[in-house]
Amino acid sequence: MVPCYNRPTQQGLEEHFKSIARNTALPCILYNVPSRTATNLAADTAIRLSRVDNIVGIKEASSNFGQITEIINRTEDDFLVYSGNDGDTLPILALGGYGVISVASHLVGNQIKDMMEKFLAGQYQEAGSIHRSLLPLVNALFVIPNPMPVKWALNYLGFTVGKPRLPLLEPDEKAASLVQAALKGYKIDLPINTKNA
Repeated sequence: MVPCYNRPTQQGLEEHFKSIARNTALPCILYNVPSRTATNLAADTAIRLSRVDNIVGIKEASSNFGQITEIINRTEDDFLVYSGNDGDTLPILALGGYGVISVASHLVGNQIKDMMEKFLAGQYQEAGSIHRSLLPLVNALFVIPNPMPVKWALNYLGFTVGKPRLPLLEPDEKAASLVQAALKGYKIDLPINTKNA
C-alpha cells in the first residue's frame, strides 16, 4: 500500500515498492487508495513498477478512470489491474481490468462472480443489471469507513468475526440500521445461518 502520513514523492514510492519486491520471492500487488493515504500512486509510477518481475498487479481504488485506463493501456497483459472499489468493478472490467479485491464479496461474492462472468461472456446488459442491483448494498457497506460496516454485517448475520480494533469502532445505531436495512434486500451468499437477514 502507498504509505500514509509522510506523503512520499513518486520516486520515493517507486524505490519503496522496488525494495519490497527485491526482498521477497512472492508476487506483489500494489495498492493505490489515495482517499486513505493522501498520496496517489501515479500512472507513470505504476507502469514503471509493472516491469519489476514479481510486481504482478495493482488494486486501483483511486476512482480515476483516466489513470486506470492509462495503466491498462501501457502495461503488459500479465500485469493485472483490479478494482479496489466494489462500485467501480464493472467500469474497470469494461476498461480491460481483471477483477476486484472486494469488501461486498464477503456477503454477495457469488453475485459479484456472476456479474463478472456475464460481462466476460458478452452479456453486458445482464452484468450491468447485477452491478446496479448491488450498488445499494455497496453504498451501505461504506456508510462509515471499511471495515466497520462489513464486520458489523457479518456479526449480525451470525458469522462471528469480532469487533474492529481500535481506533475503529462498531457502527453507531444510525449506521448499523442503514446496513441492516440494506441487508434485507439481498440474498447473502455466505454458507451460514442468515436468519437475521
